Amino acid sequence: MSSAPKRIRQLAINGTALGRDTICRTCLIRISRQSRQFAAAAAVAPAAEEPAGQNGQSAQNKGLQKAYRLLIAPVVSRPPMLTRESTSFEKAYYLYQKRLNERLALPLTRYFYYKKGTPADVEWKRKIKSRQTAARDIGVYNAYGEFGWNDEVLLGDKTAEPDATRDALIRDAEGRDIVNAKPVDDKDVAGAVIAGDAAQGEATQKELQLQLERPASRVAKADNDNDTKSLSRKMDRILYLLVKNAEGRWRFPEDRMLGAESLYQAAERIIVQSAGINMNTWVVGNHPIGHFQYNYPSPKTTKFQRQRTPESPAEEVEQEEQGEKVFFMKARILAGQADLAKNIYGDSEYQWLAKEEIESQVTPQYWSYIRNMLTER
Repeated sequence: MSSAPKRIRQLAINGTALGRDTICRTCLIRISRQSRQFAAAAAVAPAAEEPAGQNGQSAQNKGLQKAYRLLIAPVVSRPPMLTRESTSFEKAYYLYQKRLNERLALPLTRYFYYKKGTPADVEWKRKIKSRQTAARDIGVYNAYGEFGWNDEVLLGDKTAEPDATRDALIRDAEGRDIVNAKPVDDKDVAGAVIAGDAAQGEATQKELQLQLERPASRVAKADNDNDTKSLSRKMDRILYLLVKNAEGRWRFPEDRMLGAESLYQAAERIIVQSAGINMNTWVVGNHPIGHFQYNYPSPKTTKFQRQRTPESPAEEVEQEEQGEKVFFMKARILAGQADLAKNIYGDSEYQWLAKEEIESQVTPQYWSYIRNMLTER
């Protein structure tokens, strides 16, 4: 702080008259201007009417504190369980990279892995004749032949599709080509051979009973049934828990902060009191990820218990609330499921919804506050 303001305050305390001989002209003009503003404000203040509260009485006369209702809303989400679907470009690119690697890699040295004339060697010759390459997931492609340069597929080809790759791997593991072969001794019939001695019955064809378990589909039964209460739907997306309150509005679980608890503690308590104890959840951080403010059409007078510190006793406080301020806390569900049987807030239903599904369930004002804090994945 400069010495000029200190000098002015000392002169004012001592009662010294302020003039050109005591302070500079600039400070004198500023002080006189502020004095006129303060005098005008003091003259208008007595004439101002006090705001009327409920029953025609002002909040000041009633001794009520004007404030907003402070609410905490845990945003419980289920993270993605699967990777997202690849785009058409990504599928074609990955297939191109696999075939390019097949061209650049050295050819497989067959006799290093398989002894000549053994069943494993015969099986290898059968497979290489059908698919022309050692790789099992790049389709029929000869990287060292005359058309090895043609490593791209045409538009509409299904070779790059994940379903086609999965089926090719399963067929190769099950050995379906061997089932349809007709081996006689050690002779090669239609490119398929089973080694053995016919006199001992080793060359007799037998039905191959090997059947591998198929991978589960990415589309679950809950997706087909549109079961919004199931956590097994939209497994490549983030799902958020929404509840329907007593007024019929969909929103995140929320409640007032009690006592001297922190935002983190309030979020943990609200999750248990609203969705039950059958969920294993984790509140991610101590800071909110979003904020929502709603002003009431008219102020409401409420009473609640407040505890300034954990050691101090709780006291009943009455205040005039102008609206609500909701702070959203990020949380994850690790296991379990929501159960509203013992919900103490009057919530009747719940749903697990993706981001774009939430917009149609909540009010436009609520959506405008929460849409930027929600993610699709």
